[in-house]
Amino acid sequence: MTLPELYRARPRNLVVRGSLTAMLILIVGVWLSGAFLDPQAFTDQRQENIARFLNELRPYPLQSTTFDASVALTWAHSIMQEKGWDALRITIAISFAAITLTGIFGGLLALPAARNITRSEPFVINRTTRNRITDLIWSTVVGATRLLLIFLRAIPEYVWAFLLLALLGPTAWPAVLALALHNTGIFGKLAAEVIEDLPAGPLRSMTGMGASRLQVAAFTVLPLTLPRLLLFFFYRWETCVREATVLGMLGIVSLGFWIQDARARNFYDEMFFLILLGALIVLLGEVISTWARWYVRRAS
Repeated sequence: MTLPELYRARPRNLVVRGSLTAMLILIVGVWLSGAFLDPQAFTDQRQENIARFLNELRPYPLQSTTFDASVALTWAHSIMQEKGWDALRITIAISFAAITLTGIFGGLLALPAARNITRSEPFVINRTTRNRITDLIWSTVVGATRLLLIFLRAIPEYVWAFLLLALLGPTAWPAVLALALHNTGIFGKLAAEVIEDLPAGPLRSMTGMGASRLQVAAFTVLPLTLPRLLLFFFYRWETCVREATVLGMLGIVSLGFWIQDARARNFYDEMFFLILLGALIVLLGEVISTWARWYVRRAS
C-alpha cells in the first residue's frame, strides 16, 4: 500500500478533529482580541527606544566607542570581583542545600505514600484474614501523606519564599526551604509512583522469607528504584539551580538580587551580564544533570 493510500485509510476521529478546530479558533480569537497586533507597538519612537535599550546592554565603557575585548573583560572582571563570585557561590549553595533536603524528605514521604507498601500485610498474595480497622488506618496514612505532598507542591516556590521571608528574614534559608518544600511534594509524588510500579515478584519473595516491611524497603525497594529516583533527583536539581537565581529577586542575596538591583538603578549592561551569568549556571547544571542521568541509565 502506498503512502497516499495509507493516508486516506487512516482512522478518523471526529472528537479529535473537532478539538483541534476549536483550539485553532480559540487561538486566533485570543490573538485578535488581545491587542497583540497593536500598530502603536511599531512606531518610530518605540523603535528608537528599542535601539537605545540594545545599546545600553553593551558594557558601559564601550557604549560610546568601538568594541574592545580587553576593556570588556576588565569590566566583567570588576563585576565578578565586586558581586559576581559571591552571588554564584550563594546561588549554587542554595540549590545544593535545597535538593539535599528534597531528597531526604521526599524519599521518606514516598514510602508511606506508596499504596503497595503502606497497607496491611503488604505483598501477600492471598490474605486469609482481614481487619477493617487496620486497613482503615493504613489507608488513612496513605491518604494523609498524599494530601501533604499535594499541599507542598501546590504552593509555588515564590509563595513559600514570601511566607518564609517574613519569618526568617532576608537570609538564604527562606530560598532553601521554599525550594525544598515545593520540590519535596514533587519528588515524593514521583518516587511513590515509581515504588508502586515495581514488579511484585521480588517484593513477595522477600516477604515470604520473613523480611519485615522496613527490610523490604531497604534491601529490595531502594535498589530497584534507585536508578529512576536518581533521574528525578537530578532533574529537580536543575529546577533548584534555576529557581535559586529567580528567588534572589525577593531580596535574598543571590544572583537574582543583584539582577534586580541593577535593573532598579537602570544599569542594563550590568543586569544583562548577570542574567547571562545565571543562564551559564543553568547551562552547567543541565550538562552535569544530563551526564549524571546518562550514567545512571547506562549503569542500570
